[in-house]
Amino acid sequence: MLADPQDTIVALSSAPGPGGRAIVRLSGASSVAVARAVFDCIEPVTADRLRLFTGYCRLPDVAAPLPADLYVWSAPRSYTGQQLAELHTLSCPPLVDLLVAQLLAVGARAAQPGEFTLRAFLAGKLDLTRAEAVLAVIEAGTRGELRQALTQLTGGIARPLQELRSQLLDLLADIEAGLDFAEEDIQFADSRDLLKRLSKGLALVTLLRKQLDQRSLGDRPFRVVLAGRPNAGKSSLFNVLGDGLQALVSALPGTTRDYLVKPLDRPGARIELVDTAGWQKTNGAMSEQAQTLGREQAEMADLILLCLEAGQQLNETERTLLRQTEPPVVGVSTKCDLGAALPGFLRTSAVTGDGLEVLRDVLAERARSHARPALAPSLARCRHHVDSCVQSLRIAHHAVLFEEPPEIVAMELRATLDQLGEMVGAVYTDDLLDRIFSRFCIGK
Repeated sequence: MLADPQDTIVALSSAPGPGGRAIVRLSGASSVAVARAVFDCIEPVTADRLRLFTGYCRLPDVAAPLPADLYVWSAPRSYTGQQLAELHTLSCPPLVDLLVAQLLAVGARAAQPGEFTLRAFLAGKLDLTRAEAVLAVIEAGTRGELRQALTQLTGGIARPLQELRSQLLDLLADIEAGLDFAEEDIQFADSRDLLKRLSKGLALVTLLRKQLDQRSLGDRPFRVVLAGRPNAGKSSLFNVLGDGLQALVSALPGTTRDYLVKPLDRPGARIELVDTAGWQKTNGAMSEQAQTLGREQAEMADLILLCLEAGQQLNETERTLLRQTEPPVVGVSTKCDLGAALPGFLRTSAVTGDGLEVLRDVLAERARSHARPALAPSLARCRHHVDSCVQSLRIAHHAVLFEEPPEIVAMELRATLDQLGEMVGAVYTDDLLDRIFSRFCIGK
């Protein structure tokens, strides 16, 4: 059941733990009054407009005042559409806990997960697709996921939906008017015009479905690039990890000139292995092109396997690569039948098969966790509604084309508008909102 949206709620809205700043957020009609109960400053605290007040907080059992800034937003010009206040202070966990406890003691209620964003949605500040994008921004694990979430947050899905909904409402109004005046010699839209407008709506929905499919990462293989020095055993590892193309293997360094790609299928994961040329100084156009291709493949990777021959030590380039997080890097010791693996590296041998199954499991687990992007729940929900819209519009188009009763066309248009309304949140249930906003963290 949804909590009372008129309560004044409070939560820590910044990351927990020690740091330079903690943000404690309040929303509700009494948010400024509650904040004033623990906050003092020289000038009077008012809630009539956006203001910043500098002062300190008084906390029980703390001898010294806690320096703090109070930010105030008046309703409805705030994120939640309600009176909003934020106390910014030092991020010392014991002091922050005391501050939140004191705010609870003087009249606030602890916010539920996602309750601030839920209030923004209920106030009409966000539609449902943008509310889901807020969560996706918070949970984004890669730059690509963050870019997709920000696109949706700025209306990448909402804008075409609003355009389509407006056009279909106009079309339904014309059909309903024709039904009201069925006995009069008045025609609000002929069959040719109806077919044209339905076809345009169907094209918009089909385009939206393609955009949703493009944003889903589930259909794209997880791309794993093998990188490292020449003769580090990359091609041998590439050959034994999966079926498909075989790389040329030689004791002569620099044998791989191009990059090779082949699949590795594991339960619940589709993986694409890429073997690249070993890092070395270029001595001609061909080797320079091989190095360029290798760098390009590494930039497009979802995961890089840094291959290092057993017994070798890391150089500065390899140490730098291991520290990067985008894309992530996993160290793999190759040729472990000839020497000891480097600490922290996965032990493998293409000759004996040692460690290969462990490596395959690691790749599969990475692929499975990567296959569900931060926007996945939103995309799945939107795709369901879009598919229903496509079906209803096709039935309506068929009804007009074969001169079936206009009541059928009107019924299918209403069904389409209901699906669009559920997608953006114009039509919703408490259960739907609970499922969406309960996935948020507290304070958002």
